[in-house]
Amino acid sequence: MTEQIAPPWGTDWKPASPPVPVEADGGKAWQFQPGQSGNPRGRPPGRPDRRLLATQQMLDEMRNIIAVLVGKALEGDTNAASIVLAKILPSVKAQAEKVSFEFDAAAPISEQVAQVLDAVAAGAVAPDVGRLIIDSIKSLSDVRATEELAARIEALEEASDARR
Repeated sequence: MTEQIAPPWGTDWKPASPPVPVEADGGKAWQFQPGQSGNPRGRPPGRPDRRLLATQQMLDEMRNIIAVLVGKALEGDTNAASIVLAKILPSVKAQAEKVSFEFDAAAPISEQVAQVLDAVAAGAVAPDVGRLIIDSIKSLSDVRATEELAARIEALEEASDARR
């Protein structure tokens, strides 16, 4: 059984057409010449841009969707009301209140933290605000420590260079 039988669907097969000829400069024969537009006349006047039409259609539909949402919200649908309010009213972000208490910024870090804790204990500062202030003091002390280390390293490098 070395004989191969061709299937009936393969009897009408014809080879594909030859590839598109390539010009000597490497371009294809059907390509436009450099500097020549593929559509020299451009879009015909009076024909609106497809993107503009799509945007206009979406805006028209959006008006209907908003009207339905507002209608359902007025009927008492809390989900619709939530969606409408979320898009109309800005969300309220938490803000720390302004506080005033005895504070000596020139005091050592531990005394500054003690001053804040005393103000929290006295009720002059809310506990969450006191924590924010203490975190700010800690961040400032970290920056100061980094600056001091940089100054010490520079001084050591200068002293090392002076010995040479």
